[in-house]
Amino acid sequence: MTPAELKTLFLFEDLTDEQLGWLAAHGGERTFPAGATVFTEGEPAELFLVLLSGTLALSRRVQTDDVETVRTDQRGVYMGAVRPYLREGPGGGQTYPATMRAISECEFFVLPAEDFGTMIREWFPMAMHLLEGLFFGIRANEALVGERHRLAALGSLASGLMHELNNPASATVRATAALRERVAGMRHKLGMLADGRIVPEQLRALTQLVEPIIERAAKAPELSPIQASDREDSLGDWMDEHGVTSGWDLAPVLAADSLDVSCLDEIARTVAPGLLDQALRWIGYALETEQLLTDIEDAGNRISSLVAAAKQYSQLDRASHQWIDVHDGLKSTLVMLAHKIGDGIRVVKDFDRTLPEIPAHPGELNQVWTNLIDNAVQAMNGSGTLTVRTGRDADRVLVEVCDTGPGIPPELRQRVFEPFFTTKPVGEGTGLGLDIAYRIVVNQHGGDIGVVSNPGDTRFQVRLPLSEPASH
Repeated sequence: MTPAELKTLFLFEDLTDEQLGWLAAHGGERTFPAGATVFTEGEPAELFLVLLSGTLALSRRVQTDDVETVRTDQRGVYMGAVRPYLREGPGGGQTYPATMRAISECEFFVLPAEDFGTMIREWFPMAMHLLEGLFFGIRANEALVGERHRLAALGSLASGLMHELNNPASATVRATAALRERVAGMRHKLGMLADGRIVPEQLRALTQLVEPIIERAAKAPELSPIQASDREDSLGDWMDEHGVTSGWDLAPVLAADSLDVSCLDEIARTVAPGLLDQALRWIGYALETEQLLTDIEDAGNRISSLVAAAKQYSQLDRASHQWIDVHDGLKSTLVMLAHKIGDGIRVVKDFDRTLPEIPAHPGELNQVWTNLIDNAVQAMNGSGTLTVRTGRDADRVLVEVCDTGPGIPPELRQRVFEPFFTTKPVGEGTGLGLDIAYRIVVNQHGGDIGVVSNPGDTRFQVRLPLSEPASH
């Protein structure tokens, strides 16, 4: 390239003619066809490249997946050996931090890393020292604060998951202990029924009667408190009339399973009067046992659903980039943050189920939803309405996280996505949450994120493309 052509690139526009001539003499042009790998992550960084034309993509290796971080067709962007002037490692060596591929045919101005490092050190000695100190200082600070932020978020989510798992686990333990008592009582009552005082035909009829009663109880509608109280009174009166001891203790059990006086009449016709008391208690044990088994099953299903939500949230068993239903991540994030939301905040899910799947990194998007929902919950201070809304906005999916908190002042609204800026008190926020969300939405997904805020109505709006963007 000629010095005049180099001067049209924003990176070199302020260089002197002598400096431009030096670049033209030491660098050159290189073209890569569509689909070619320009350089690979981890290899020695030997070239400094400036894009002249075409579209390229940068990706990082995360476990077994390649995660695309940047896609651009902007003329003049630079990449590759961008820090050869820094003395990192033996001999100041540097490796490529990512893999670059040509999406379309790409043309670059290429400069050897050694020449680029020499140029910076000799032309800008003071700037080189400033950049060196700035780079290492920022890298150390970001690593420390970022690690603390990730650990805090992980600890919070783990604590919440343990809290959510503790409830069904404790319910299972309590139900199992009660079930052991009821099963022992059933064995005792059945032994008394079968000790020779009841003929086999009556025992057989009684055991056959239990199954329809249990099936009827399972399908019975739930009674209101007044209906349940009236049912208990009528059952108690019936048992008093038929000489059943402690009928007041048995009536709530039978009433809870929707047994009525006609059912008791049927039982009384099945067994001899002298065995009615023991038969009713055996049936009561059977109903309680069935209910306890249902409680254990419900608790087990709750634990399974929480584990499934955790897997959906973490995306541990899925590819990093895929076509997803955005609602799956939103629902799993709400489950994971249920402990933080609490009982004082009403959650409204206004989902547009007609939305198509979108190409995305679901694990990273879940981090966005976590930051937005967590901020909304904190803004409401334990009381208000959290609304998570989805819809279509032209060729994009719109996700809104809304809260009824005090709002964000206008002078702070433009800064909320800046790194290390936070509106929270000292020690309560790192200022990285919304910056991370911004980079994930804008840089990784080619979308946009913004905020509209008034007292009582703050909305963080995320727009994601419906198709693979040509450039990010």
